[in-house]
Amino acid sequence: MSKGSAAPKAGDPGVRAGRAAGPGRGGRGLGRLLQVGTPGGPAFRLIARWVRRPLLPAVRLWRRNLQVRVVAGTLLMSLGVVLLLGLVVIGQVRNGLLDAKEKAAQSQAAGGFSAAQDRAATTQPAPGEQDGGRAGSSVNWRSTLVEQLASGGQSAFNVVALSLETGDTASRGARASGEVDPTTSIPAELRHSVAQGTNTFQTYARIHYTSGKPSEPGLVVGKRLNDADGQPYELYYLFPLTQEGDSLALVKATLATAGLFVVVLLGAIAWLVVRQVVTPVRMAAGVAERLSVNGLQERMKVTGEDDIARLGEAFNKMAQTLQLKIQQLEELSRMQRRFVSDVSHELRTPLTTVRMAADVIHDARADFDPVTARSAELLGDQLDRFESLLSDLLEISRFDAGAAALEAAPIDLREVVRRVIGGAEPLAERKGSRIVVVGDEQPVVAEADARRVERVLRNLVVNAVEHGEGKDVIVRLAAAGGAVAVAVRDYGVGLKPGEATRVFNRFWRADPARARTTGGTGLGLSIAVEDARLHGGWLQAWGEAGGGSQFRLTLPRTADEPLRGSPIPLEPEDSRRNREQAALTGDGGAAGTGGGAASGGRLAGVPVQPAGAVRPALPVPPRIPPAPRATVDPTALPGSGARVVARPAEGVDGDGGEAMASTRAEREDGTGGR
Repeated sequence: MSKGSAAPKAGDPGVRAGRAAGPGRGGRGLGRLLQVGTPGGPAFRLIARWVRRPLLPAVRLWRRNLQVRVVAGTLLMSLGVVLLLGLVVIGQVRNGLLDAKEKAAQSQAAGGFSAAQDRAATTQPAPGEQDGGRAGSSVNWRSTLVEQLASGGQSAFNVVALSLETGDTASRGARASGEVDPTTSIPAELRHSVAQGTNTFQTYARIHYTSGKPSEPGLVVGKRLNDADGQPYELYYLFPLTQEGDSLALVKATLATAGLFVVVLLGAIAWLVVRQVVTPVRMAAGVAERLSVNGLQERMKVTGEDDIARLGEAFNKMAQTLQLKIQQLEELSRMQRRFVSDVSHELRTPLTTVRMAADVIHDARADFDPVTARSAELLGDQLDRFESLLSDLLEISRFDAGAAALEAAPIDLREVVRRVIGGAEPLAERKGSRIVVVGDEQPVVAEADARRVERVLRNLVVNAVEHGEGKDVIVRLAAAGGAVAVAVRDYGVGLKPGEATRVFNRFWRADPARARTTGGTGLGLSIAVEDARLHGGWLQAWGEAGGGSQFRLTLPRTADEPLRGSPIPLEPEDSRRNREQAALTGDGGAAGTGGGAASGGRLAGVPVQPAGAVRPALPVPPRIPPAPRATVDPTALPGSGARVVARPAEGVDGDGGEAMASTRAEREDGTGGR
């Protein structure tokens, strides 16, 4: 027995079953099998899945087919109505038959009781029949009476005469006609009632026979009378209900047949009626599906002038209007794309001329006065932005025209990330930020266009540094299954609710008053999301006000492989952990284990190297953040250790100087850096 399993007790069902099966392995195996098959066990779930599997097609048909649901509902409601009506009719017929039978039985029994009383009054005891012969004459008199009364029934009823004395009724002159068993056919409750009163009593009971004939239901009517000797006795009439039962069975069969026919007929009628309504709806759904795949010429076939016909006409008018509007929009879009492309191309020539003149002026700015020299520098900067804007507009026009081509080849995303970070380091130095790389221990290879992926990551990293407010930027790489992902995390102003979907719109800016210090055109993320779609990948954004943001690029490993998920969650782990801690403590601004609160009452999720601790393979140089922030455990980010691309710094000693030295050595060795 393994350590994790509990020893069975003597009273457990499995142990009892094993002992009942016999000693040895057979009994223990049976007990174990019964324990596995208990509800909630693997065997029970397997049986439930096996039972549920054949029902899945029926459930799918029920959910998708309106006609089946309407017809099934009609059949069920019709069946309920027929059953209710049948129960009412059968109840009425049964009550009518029993009432008629009771009236006839009471009339017949009343006549028999009267005849028996008259016969007793007119019959005198024979001379010499005194005490000893009185009992014998009474028995003979009752036998004759029973035969005479039963002779007029012609099997419609039977007559039983019993003595009032308790004990053996057969020895006291019990007489019955038609081979009726008086001891079992007459209920004791009825005999007690008859013995106590002088009225007529009746009840329903089963009539049994001594000849082996099957018992049958019947109505028993009894009364206490006096015989010719003045001795009291009980006289019963037993009326079989066989004919009434046959009549009721015939009524039931008739109602069942008629009800089944009505239910089937109503189902067929419902099928035909619903078909007339569902068929045009299905046609409309098919036409709508073909319209959705650019089949703008599709129309519904309209016949008649009823409501369905008017629906078809309205649908056709709507489709025609949509076709005209779409054609107009397509024409307008083509004109706009052509205009943007033509303008961009036409501006190339004068821009080249202006660039040449600006370069000449910029090179000679040392001979100018300070105001003219500054103007020459501003002219060069704005020309750079102008050229960048023209390049972005040309790229957007290629995407709009569907002329963008993907030059996919196997690439290692780590090399792309290094090039991007190398280009963003000067901006990070000016902003006072660091760029930390996580998850670059193993190759992250995918079939992609290196130029387009680098452009996407450059946009994400530059935006993170620019909006990070001097805090660290985390670049995380991961690969799992058929997908690779790169996530860029910053701890700046973040995104307000609803901005995560609008951030990819062209020329959209979260803060229109915010200055563009890097010459952005407002088209970077729009081009980035188009590049991701061209690869068959995803570019998604997450953010919260005051808690930073994260942009995630997910690409398939191979060009034709569809994406089913991303190896990096869209919401960062530190944000999820902080929210869980806030929910547990009830304070949204609760601090972590390392110190004070982060901006906006959230914990900072950047791993910080503790003083005097053992450095990882690529150490993190300590620095003083621009604003007080909370510190958390280095395990806040996944992966063993963080890859840090450090900026050159002066006056760093101790571990920091050693970290800078190792980073420079790594770059000179060619294993890291740019």
